[in-house]
Amino acid sequence: MKMFTPKTTVKSKAKMDVTHSLMAHFPAPDGTDWLSKARADATARVNAMGLPIARDEYWKYTDPAPMNATDPMFSGPSAASDVFTGADAVTITLIDGVVQGDLPKVDGLEIALLSDAAQADIHWVQDTFGVLEAASQGNVERPYAALNTAIATQGVFINVTGEVKTPVRLVYGSDGGQCNLHHVVKLAAGASATLLEEGTMAARSTSVTEVVVEDAATFDHLRLMMDVADRQTVTHIFSRLGEESTFRSFTLTSEGALTRNEAVIDINGDNATAHIAGACLGDGDFHHDDTVFVTHDAVDCESRQVFKKVLRNGATGVFQGKILVKPGAQKTDGYQISQSLLLDDDSQFLAKPELEIYADDVACSHGSTSGAIDEDALFYLRSRGVPYGTAVDLLTLSFLAEAIEEIADDRLAEIVLAHLEETLSARR
Repeated sequence: MKMFTPKTTVKSKAKMDVTHSLMAHFPAPDGTDWLSKARADATARVNAMGLPIARDEYWKYTDPAPMNATDPMFSGPSAASDVFTGADAVTITLIDGVVQGDLPKVDGLEIALLSDAAQADIHWVQDTFGVLEAASQGNVERPYAALNTAIATQGVFINVTGEVKTPVRLVYGSDGGQCNLHHVVKLAAGASATLLEEGTMAARSTSVTEVVVEDAATFDHLRLMMDVADRQTVTHIFSRLGEESTFRSFTLTSEGALTRNEAVIDINGDNATAHIAGACLGDGDFHHDDTVFVTHDAVDCESRQVFKKVLRNGATGVFQGKILVKPGAQKTDGYQISQSLLLDDDSQFLAKPELEIYADDVACSHGSTSGAIDEDALFYLRSRGVPYGTAVDLLTLSFLAEAIEEIADDRLAEIVLAHLEETLSARR
């Protein structure tokens, strides 16, 4: 009699086969004791979880197979981006994850590299590196983040000790390779800083950014992901917020065959604020996934999730967002909205909004909509002499406006808007 094999066993074997294959392809690099221990712990987490396969709950909308391949297809070179050139920022350029030239020196900042910290017996980053990533695994498994902690050899560490008005700008370019980047940002109590990211990290990449925002500190983050149509990337932002602190992050994506941006925010201090927003322009062979998990574990805190996607020619957009309000997190204000504008019948938007609330004095809401362009508004513009393509672009910009408004710095918002207008014009 043939024995029945449960699906869970088959699934587990499939996950382990993929995991062992990729882990063998990326052996853990050397490092001093503190880093070796962090990498060993992360390796244990990866082996315990297994890398995702398409049947995993949080990957059912996004096939992870391209990220699991040991021999990925690489695209051609991508030049370093220049969108934020006029932002008066301190610039660090990375090609396939490797920093080019010397690190800048800025008052109120201590900047270091993972490759240098790996050789230090004691380093200020050692109580943060991999810590926020590991803590996040209790709610939802993030295997690529653990893999990144285990194997990353490059990354920028930024220790913010004061109010820094000049943004730090990470400019990415690629020679068509792959990389795993692990950044850490620590903001001391009362400190503030802005991090700008733009360009293509590599043809295939994973990244982890761990952000500690101490009491009354402020962190702003803007990211532009573009340039390479067949790019494959999984990014993660993990943040822990102290009392009266502020965290704001915005991402604009306009290229990439596979992009998954994960944000895991833990609000641990009273009167803290966390805003996570994103916009994307998808065209053709484009799959874009935003997966967000915000935990409220303090009193009188606010969170906002605002995500807008414009899709055409068969592009796919995904949003998975959750707000978890723990017992005692009274007076929580949680807002979540995800919307898509489908410019043809071939594109699709898949959404999974979630609220899990264990406090009774809260104001939480979520909404998700998907629809075509407003024909009445389009007719109005056309009737006044606006060409069809220009009219569609204007309505697209209007649709994306709520996400753009999440950028606190008006000057940076104008740069992002100008880039968005240029991208739409080029696609017309």
